[in-house]
Amino acid sequence: MLFPSLLFAFLSVFSSDSPKEEKPNIVLILADDLGWSDIGCYGSEVETPNLDWLAENGVRFTQMYNTAKCNPSRAALMTGLYAQQVGYEATYQQPLINGITLGELLKSAGYRTMWAGKHHGFDHPMDRGFDRYYGLMEGASNHFNPGLRREGEAQPAQKRPDRPFYVDRNLFQPYTPPQDYYSTDYFTKYALQWLEEYRAETQPFFLYLAYTAPHDPLMAWPEDIEKYKGKYDQGYEAIRQKRFEKQKKLGLIAEDYPITEAIHAPWESLSDSLQNLEAQKMEVYAAMIDRMDQKIGEIIQKLRQLGKLDNTVFIFLSDNGASAEMVNIPGDGKIGTVGHWTSLGGDWANVGNTPLRFFKNYSFEGGIRTPLIISWPKGLQAKNQFNDFPAHLIDILPTLADLSGATYPEKLDGKPVLPYAGQSLLPAIRGEMEVREKPIFWEWAVGRAVRQGDWKLVAHGKEAPWELFDLSTDPYETKNRIADFPEKAQELRTLFQEWKERSAQQKASGQLSWPSASSDQ
Repeated sequence: MLFPSLLFAFLSVFSSDSPKEEKPNIVLILADDLGWSDIGCYGSEVETPNLDWLAENGVRFTQMYNTAKCNPSRAALMTGLYAQQVGYEATYQQPLINGITLGELLKSAGYRTMWAGKHHGFDHPMDRGFDRYYGLMEGASNHFNPGLRREGEAQPAQKRPDRPFYVDRNLFQPYTPPQDYYSTDYFTKYALQWLEEYRAETQPFFLYLAYTAPHDPLMAWPEDIEKYKGKYDQGYEAIRQKRFEKQKKLGLIAEDYPITEAIHAPWESLSDSLQNLEAQKMEVYAAMIDRMDQKIGEIIQKLRQLGKLDNTVFIFLSDNGASAEMVNIPGDGKIGTVGHWTSLGGDWANVGNTPLRFFKNYSFEGGIRTPLIISWPKGLQAKNQFNDFPAHLIDILPTLADLSGATYPEKLDGKPVLPYAGQSLLPAIRGEMEVREKPIFWEWAVGRAVRQGDWKLVAHGKEAPWELFDLSTDPYETKNRIADFPEKAQELRTLFQEWKERSAQQKASGQLSWPSASSDQ
């Protein structure tokens, strides 16, 4: 869709006839298991004033996609390639192949590159283009203490106590941090320290902040939880309906679409004790999102103090939809604290993805659609704009290449790399491109899908039949049209199978020229 103010701003910044512009700084922020409606500017009641400010001073995408799962999403984000092309379609226990990383790309363009937070990959970030790294190399961990029990505290609830953490190249396994540790706080703390350390540099910087919030375990500071006490006592239906109405009021979704059928349990069917438990879980979940927003605000304020805010591009998104996965590790019974691990669950995840179907791990919209906010005071000069261009994580790398002027190489360290699979989103933001020319593909576990134009073919389950949806009239996948348009379904099936075979061939070819995983990594 064409927004005149955006068009003017981008043409002035990126016109080949204009004088050479200073390269923008880039802050890329990735949330973990955040649902499509879980922040204020996408419909939530959770207080996210800093993300809302970015949205009000930038662009919100309404059809931005991920891969439905953590590690393939992060691989696609980092490389501009599908996880199937780089060897991350099923596991992350080997090096990325066939591509370059955002760090390598932007470092080649003269950027200072920094990464704080979750990795969920094999290669050390400082071996793949990043100057600094602090964070968790694997998946979920205790937000208050991922290591050994600290004096005076409960035993930390955890899947295992040896999750590897790095401070630059220094490995801590287990990582037992100071008692003021909270994952969101410390990831931000290191980012702020780096911004201060390099404040006098004239070169631009790239900061990748990969938060682990609001991924389980549900844990938050008491003062943040207190803000949401009693807010969710009204239950799933009421919160979901309020989010839906707010989304329409914001202009995020059309006024004439009905809300999809709920897949959560009726709130009134729960016992009083279970209602109290469910409300408490959501209070903690909301507090985790709130804390993440607070810390994003600290990054914004730091850049304002440094005089670098106006020329900094902020990109915010999530790695998959809200999660219905359940992990319960017996502990001290106090939800939200270091000693108790619990998860959000499918009922609240259905609310988190309002009004979309299903959740993480599914290739339906609730699993694969993410908020995307792009804000750049100097370059966008946009106010509260929406963009309905169908975008994907594979588009982030080419977008950053476009922003930075970086040249995507044909080889890295003498090894060939595949051309990126995505496309820059700048033409879509400028209003120069409304229709995506290439189809988008998904395959994770037993979920699979392909989208071409407004047609989407999707299935969940090894033997599950395909379903066909016209997203132009049915964006929430409520009416299966496969019986009405069998030729279109067959066309999309063929596209999907060709993509799957081509990706497998590319992966196999790449494995011939890249090192295999070492046992001591």
